[in-house]
Order: sequence, then C-alpha cells, then structure tokens
Amino acid sequence: MEALPARARAYVVCVALAALVCLPPPPGAPTPWRAVALLAALYAGCERLARSRLVAAPHPGGTFHPVLLAGAFLLPPHAAALVALPGALLLPVERRPYLARRLWRAGQLVLAVWAAGRVHLATGGRDAVADCDVPGALATAGAAVVVFCLVLTLLDGGIVALTAGVPPRGGRTAAPDAWWRLFLRSLVPLTVHGLAGLMMALLWRSPYGPVAALFVLLPMGVSWWAFAQYHRERAAHQATIRALVQAVDIKDGYTRGHSERVGRASMMIARELGMDDERVEVLRFAGILHDVGKLGVPTRLLTKNGPLTPEERRVIELHPEYGHEMVRGISFLGEARAAVLHHHERLDGSGYPYGLAGGQIPESARVVAVADAFDAMTSTRSYSRARPVPVALEELRRCAGTHFDPRMVGALVRAIGRTGWHPAVTADDARAADVPEPAAPVTGRPGARR
Repeated sequence: MEALPARARAYVVCVALAALVCLPPPPGAPTPWRAVALLAALYAGCERLARSRLVAAPHPGGTFHPVLLAGAFLLPPHAAALVALPGALLLPVERRPYLARRLWRAGQLVLAVWAAGRVHLATGGRDAVADCDVPGALATAGAAVVVFCLVLTLLDGGIVALTAGVPPRGGRTAAPDAWWRLFLRSLVPLTVHGLAGLMMALLWRSPYGPVAALFVLLPMGVSWWAFAQYHRERAAHQATIRALVQAVDIKDGYTRGHSERVGRASMMIARELGMDDERVEVLRFAGILHDVGKLGVPTRLLTKNGPLTPEERRVIELHPEYGHEMVRGISFLGEARAAVLHHHERLDGSGYPYGLAGGQIPESARVVAVADAFDAMTSTRSYSRARPVPVALEELRRCAGTHFDPRMVGALVRAIGRTGWHPAVTADDARAADVPEPAAPVTGRPGARR
C-alpha cells in the first residue's frame, strides 16, 4: 500500500473494515452455505474466465455482476456479501500495490452487495422471488440495482478524489456533478446485469433449480466475448494511428502535439453539429491523421525558417495526396480518408490539391480544415507566434464563406465558448517564444501551417 497517498490508504482500510462489519450474520439468522459456496465459486470462475486469453476482458473488475446481484436477490444480505469475497481476494491484480487493490476490490463489492441485499429484503423482494411474482420482483430488483450502483459510484469517486486530488473524471467540475455523471454512466449496464441476476434468481427458485439458473450466463458470456473482440480491434486501430502520428512528430518536431489538438477540435465541431458517436470518433481520427502525408515530404522543407520557393511549395502541397495513399487501405477510417486528402481545399476553389469548391469538398474535410487552421493560429511555430483564442476565432469568422465552411466555424466558436480551449503545452512553444508574429494572413504558408 506504500504507493498510495496516506489518505487513500486510510480510506481503503476504512472500506475494508466496514465490509468486515457486514459479514457476520445477525443473531439467529442461518447462513445457506451451500448456495453461498456455489455462487461464490461461479463468480470466481466467471471472473477468471474473463481474464483468460479466450476472452481477454478490457475491464477486468466486476465483469460478472449478475452473479453478485443474483446472490443479493436470493440470500440474506450477509450471505450475499460473502459471495463476492473469495473471487475479490484471490483473483490476481495487474498493478501495484497488490494488497491494497485486493482489499479495495473486496471491500467495495462486499459493501455494494450487502447494501443491495438489504434494500431488496426491506422492499419484500425475497418473497416476490420465492413466489415468482415477476412485476413485484422487477420493482424490488430495480431498487436494489440503484443502491448497488450508488454504493459503487460513491466509493469509486472517493478513492479517485483521494488518490488524484481531483473530483472523479470531473476536471474543473464540482465533485457532486462528476459523481452524478459517473452514476448515470454506470446505471445502464448495471441495470442489464440486474435483469440477468433476477432471471437467475427466479430460475433458481423455480422447479428447475440452480442448474437452469446457470444457463442465463451463457448469453451474457457470449455478449462479453463479442465486446472483448470489439475492444481488441479498437485497440489495434488506436495503435495503428498512434504509430503514424508518432512518425510524423519525429519527422516534424515543430508540429508535435498538433495532430492530437486538431483531432480534439474536430471532435468538438462534430459534437456541436449533433453527429453520432461513431462519426465523431471517425472525425477525431481524421484530425489526428490529417498531416500524415508529411512523412513523404523532405524534412528540410518542413523545418525551413525562411520563405518557400515555388518548387518547394509544390512539394509540400503534395502531402495530402501522400497521406491519402498511406491511409486509403485502412478500412476502419471511413470518411477520415477523404479528410486527409481534401483538408486544404477552400470553399472558393482556391485550395489544393484539386481546387474543389463548395459542396464538392467532403464534409469531413471541411471540419478538419477549420480545426487545423484554428490550432495553427493558436500554436507557436518557428515562423509565427501563437495568437490568442479570440483573435484566432475572429480570423476564422472573417474567412468563413471564402476559405472555410461557416457551419463548421460557427460550431467551433460555440463549442469553445461553452467549454473553453485548454490544449497541452508542447515542446516547440519554448523554442519559438521569441519569434515575432508575421503580418501575413491566416492562409500564408502551405502544409496546414497557416
């Protein structure tokens, strides 16, 4: 536990002690050890399978909550809490500190299952399950799932806040709001797990017995396997993109970080325009990869401080076509490939490489063009000093309708007005701090460095 801050270590110990208090049975209350042992073995086995190479679960912890929730619906609260204990304590953890992570996992699950079991018992859920009263069982199970999710969210938020010193996933947002968003994000998947756990409990109490209850896990296992394969494929996509971007950053050090910022700005525009999540992700890829064609441009031209000759300009203006050749075989990029090729086209037809105008320019390229120009103006380069964000936005407005799509410009202005723009500081900022700002307009130099 030495890797955790002192306050986080104390928090983990308090959670573990609170979990120990929940485990002893109340006076005179029997413990159904056979059911506890069967469910505990099932939970540990499912968690072990989720960590195997067959499934390779992307999020190891709490994969099979249906088994834990089935225990909360079937058993007394203290017995249901025991179901989580062996798997949480005995299964391996991937990072240090190992003991603290085991204690945390066990304490968190024990408290969440115990609280869910208490609510389920208090609302008459055990009687509804025993009588196979499906409407009543749904209502009581829903209340238990909400409590289960609430306990997990509060405990997770607490450990994140104490470890990182910030509200969970909230950044500058107040902690209650960040915790509320965490709760809402967790509630939908846990509701699905709760329904599966309720089906297990109803079948367990039916004439078919525990064996029938196990069949509920088969579709859950298949769906989890499919999700794990999707996650693997997505991770491979991310690794491909990361390798390409790193190669560009190594070749052109003055643009280090530019690709990620353009991807972020493209994502902000896409979200502001109401695009669906899948398309937002594709446009983020487009922004990240828009300059990948620079790998085919001589480094001396990319880092040249003086003005470019007409021949040098023509060479640099080939980079969109180089980039398109590099990525056109990557099927998952979709319309991002068109953005790589056309992000230097202008609405009035004066851009390159093909001089497209207006609606001939793909929408993805119009998004990336605005994001690219905005980051180029707000980043310090060897030949230009960073402009303030309001000045850059005003320049985009001035060029809207001639160089840039007014819809995209308006979307970026609204998004930045609401959330602000806080890009990471890159290594090139210090190198070019003393370079005076040029008098040239935003469209001066090719290669996205406007």
